[in-house]
Amino acid sequence: MSELSNLYQQTILRHNKSPYHYGRPETSDVVLEAYNPLCGDKYKIYLDVVEDRIDKAYFFGYGCAISKASTSVLVQRLEGKKLSAILELCQHFLESLVRENADIAEDEELAAFSAARQFPGRLKCASLSWDSLIEYLEISEE
Repeated sequence: MSELSNLYQQTILRHNKSPYHYGRPETSDVVLEAYNPLCGDKYKIYLDVVEDRIDKAYFFGYGCAISKASTSVLVQRLEGKKLSAILELCQHFLESLVRENADIAEDEELAAFSAARQFPGRLKCASLSWDSLIEYLEISEE
């Protein structure tokens, strides 16, 4: 578990310091809001969708290091992927936050966030943007 905790800390520090595609694009097809009124974390996720794939993804906002790092990790995994694959990825990630032995071990950064189970109050920080994206994807499927 100490290896996982170390990876968790490294992932959070790296993505908090240098988040992937952090900024506001001039235009965007879809803008999602991820907001936690309990702690004040608030991000906007900007997506350019071409057919059924994410072409570009950015995010901007503020929050704790965990929510920022988790959003960065999410955005980094979106580009070029089909919406259906993204929904599956999000569901697997959220499952890994609450259930041990979830099958995301092949992605070290995603697996690192499973260490958040040790800090139940921080689970919402790790899942915030992922939850918002799932909401959008489920509505898009209808």
